[in-house]
Amino acid sequence: MSLQIEATIATFAGKLHKIVHESSAVGGQMKFNLFLPAQTSTHKVPLLYYLAGLTCTGDNGAEKGGLLCPAAQHGIAIVFPDTSPRGAQIAGEDDSWDFGTGAGFYLNATKAPWSTNYRMEDYVVNELPKLLEQQFGKEIDMSRQSLFGHSMGGHGALSLFLRYPNKYKSVSAFAPISNPSECPWGEKAFSGYLASKEEWAEHDATELIKKYDGPTPEILIDVGRGDQFYQQKQLLPENFSDASLASKYANKVNLRIHDAYDHSYYFVATFAVDHIEHHAKYLN
Repeated sequence: MSLQIEATIATFAGKLHKIVHESSAVGGQMKFNLFLPAQTSTHKVPLLYYLAGLTCTGDNGAEKGGLLCPAAQHGIAIVFPDTSPRGAQIAGEDDSWDFGTGAGFYLNATKAPWSTNYRMEDYVVNELPKLLEQQFGKEIDMSRQSLFGHSMGGHGALSLFLRYPNKYKSVSAFAPISNPSECPWGEKAFSGYLASKEEWAEHDATELIKKYDGPTPEILIDVGRGDQFYQQKQLLPENFSDASLASKYANKVNLRIHDAYDHSYYFVATFAVDHIEHHAKYLN
């Protein structure tokens, strides 16, 4: 299936493409943003996946995250996927902001009726890379890929990195939902999308890191102490950090908790340079 470029915007000497395509993974149309830094015709660039949070689209991180300038400086492409299928015509998909539309949780649903369309894990891990390889393979080096994300997207970045240990070079997260099996957001999503509770641990970063047995690049996590969702125990990053201490990842999770910062894109933009530099160490 071909990608259609709806708009191209010049920025930081590179290009931001706004792209639409038909997805076989989710059974409908999907949109995403792709930033390509300036490059020579003989030099391919590595790729970062930025996974956004609840209610977001592929536009939020590209427009508000402060990520494009440091990515341009380090010669890194960034793809900004959507957060769920759109218009799947499933009863109830638009009833709440934290489940259904805009809240795909980067997993493949196993419970009907969500299992037909809500297959964001397959979309991000398999379909999207193949499409990018087909259309941008002369510009992007698909052998060098990494993940980062915000909130629900931080959950997605951590869990997909740990589920596919040889696919990504590095991972980081802004205010991630770190232990979804133990917080209201995760409990709602997992009980709605997954057919059995036994499946929850397979999509929970805190559980996944306990048995992880792949490469161990440092994991960078930033959280604001003023984040209302951190205060409400939705994020639980300490659970993830604590679990790592008894794993192969012992002392390689850099959890930084900052006074005052909230959950917004002001917070993401504040630490955007740190995260791009973190990934540049492993991608370049």
